[in-house]
Amino acid sequence: MIGLPRSVANAKVFGRPATRPGTVAAFPKVRLVLLIEAGTHLIVDALMCPYRIGERSRAKKLLRSVQKGMLLMWDRGLHSYKMVQATVNQKCDYLGRIPKNVKFSVEKVLPDGSYLSWIAPDGKSKIKGGTKILVRVIEYTIDTDDQGQTYRLITSLTDIEKFPALLLATEYHRRWEVESTIDELKVHLLGRKTLIRSLNPREVIQEIYGWLLGHWAVRSLMFQVAESAHISPLRLSFTGTLNIVRRAVPKFQRLQAEEFPFFSPGL
Repeated sequence: MIGLPRSVANAKVFGRPATRPGTVAAFPKVRLVLLIEAGTHLIVDALMCPYRIGERSRAKKLLRSVQKGMLLMWDRGLHSYKMVQATVNQKCDYLGRIPKNVKFSVEKVLPDGSYLSWIAPDGKSKIKGGTKILVRVIEYTIDTDDQGQTYRLITSLTDIEKFPALLLATEYHRRWEVESTIDELKVHLLGRKTLIRSLNPREVIQEIYGWLLGHWAVRSLMFQVAESAHISPLRLSFTGTLNIVRRAVPKFQRLQAEEFPFFSPGL
């Protein structure tokens, strides 16, 4: 969620968060849902919507940008039969966390301790012809200072030789790379406390798209550099790269049109 400047137009289009009865939240907010690649921090796709619209419906729309050969990971807040079904329809594999209140029956225990089960369609999905889907469930506990925290994951990857439970549990925790991407976007990229300054919804959308494109430009440059050096993009510093780009801006402003490598003089 992103806070917006107070204006009648912004509040009308994007809405405000719920507060105690008889009170109104100080600022309107826009909901921004992102599809992020964990290995590069690139924002692959994004959707904006009014605050009142939940992230579940927006997240399913982002599946337009996934395809066969990818592994989609999501947190327990996005778990649903519809999410699983939509991902399967895209021929993409998934690895998602399950809420505590969701139970799965054990159909077959696998040698690595995970087990096969079924996820049943909800009422609306059943009416539309939805059928149960085979899933593999992985349960494990991470010890902390106070007490162990239990995680339960479901996945479409049922081959335990290629994808043992320990490997998938380890990979799932790379999902937290998205938090670093959000930090890059909100804290470092613009370098100011007020992220969005526009009082009109149309300009708000323009600002956010420009903001996302700026992040894409920096992260794309980092990917190209990492690839040429044969290292992981995650070994490079986002803030360091951003500072290099900022220092180069005055130089590019002095260039003539024919000196730009990607543009011809006639454009």
